Amino acid sequence: MTTGVANSADRQPQAAADSSRIGLIVPSSNITMETELPELFRRQSLATGHRYTFHSARATLKSVTREELLAMVDKAADCAVAVSDADVDVIAYACLVAVMAQGAGAHVGSETVIREAAADNGLPAAVTSSAGALVRTLEAIGARKVAMVAPYMKPLTKMVGDYIEGAGFTVVDATSLEVSDNLAVGCLDPRNLPAIARELQHSEADALILSACVQMPSLDAVQAVEDELGLPVITAATATTFEILQALGHQPAISNAGRLLEGSLVAADARTR
Repeated sequence: MTTGVANSADRQPQAAADSSRIGLIVPSSNITMETELPELFRRQSLATGHRYTFHSARATLKSVTREELLAMVDKAADCAVAVSDADVDVIAYACLVAVMAQGAGAHVGSETVIREAAADNGLPAAVTSSAGALVRTLEAIGARKVAMVAPYMKPLTKMVGDYIEGAGFTVVDATSLEVSDNLAVGCLDPRNLPAIARELQHSEADALILSACVQMPSLDAVQAVEDELGLPVITAATATTFEILQALGHQPAISNAGRLLEGSLVAADARTR
């Protein structure tokens, strides 16, 4: 599998051998990635003994509109420089829709901008983005048709669907929760997701994207929805976590977050290819 992330063995991290530093670039109003990712990596630590710390830079975003999203993108390089000052091993650009708003395949360019900014700062790091991680993870698990849940207004949900289809997949059904305020998105109750997922037309889907947004909480529902529907369930957060682990060269060993992060959905040789 070809990914946009480089293995951390390609550089000499300054963190201790039994720990890794993860840099995040997040929207200023995001309250989810800095809760869901640390929880996922806490579970990874319990299974492996390896420790992870998180170091964030923020870019202004209050409303999920195309204009604000594109303005946030302009700050990516400055955020990359700021977070690379912590000498992180990997940087995750954690705003899926901001990247997708730029058009098909935009994650490649966004990841390059961040990678080059960190390198120019003298502190190179592996780089992923939630947008790139989502489409690459769908490829890694062999999904071709997907159903998805998104918190956005319908035009933005369509834009996300078009982006995913532009990467070679088919979106068989999508639900828009139509919440435009990004802080409000972060307050949505993940306990509602099983019922929402149940209503999707998913009989032809190979996988379900339970949250096509880094801000919409979903972690507490991933395992329950996967167990009920019998489909692989991924989210923007779990796909990002998967690629961070890839970049670090670590085997996924995370419990109660779906087969992807349990380590049973993607063969080990595919993860390291």
